[in-house]
Amino acid sequence: MKENAEAARTGTVKRDTTETQIALTLMIDGQGAYTVSTGIRFFDHMLELFARHGGFDLTLACKGDLDVDQHHTVEDVGIALGEAFGIALGDKKGIMRAGYFVMAMDETLAVAAVDLSGRVAYVVDDQVTGPLVGDFQSELLPDFFDGFARGAKANVHVKTMYGRSNHHKIEAIFKAFARAMRSACSRDERMREMLPSTKGLL
Repeated sequence: MKENAEAARTGTVKRDTTETQIALTLMIDGQGAYTVSTGIRFFDHMLELFARHGGFDLTLACKGDLDVDQHHTVEDVGIALGEAFGIALGDKKGIMRAGYFVMAMDETLAVAAVDLSGRVAYVVDDQVTGPLVGDFQSELLPDFFDGFARGAKANVHVKTMYGRSNHHKIEAIFKAFARAMRSACSRDERMREMLPSTKGLL
């Protein structure tokens, strides 16, 4: 079930499968408030950072089959979050559409670039070397961004330029991604009635 409240730029997604049950509400023009529970504490922390640095209000509860693996939870949360952005943005008139950010975090530098183009693509180069960061299976980071790109119908590129700490590499990526999304979702008042595409469709 999906609900649209375009004027307030909010999106609500309920996603129930045999693998995950997700309830998610997003407000794009929020204050960075969050309540997040996925059963994976490090993943929760990254989503909390995403909300705070993006200025998004996010309420997310996910119950997944973590006794099997973290994969379904991580990917499905990405899909649901991407769908919520798609709902909240409505027809996308007047938005910047594309955004990027370079994030420094101590010894680590990461970059994120997004285009809310209506086309799906993702590239992740995280340079994470360990199988676990906290309680998070680090190999699943690309699955989150894959899911998000599919849910939002967006191009998402994230890259760690350099760094030492695996924790910092992932955290810098999420912070950069949040700020890139914040820029892409921001309104351009000069073009508030215009779709940011020459094709007439996003």
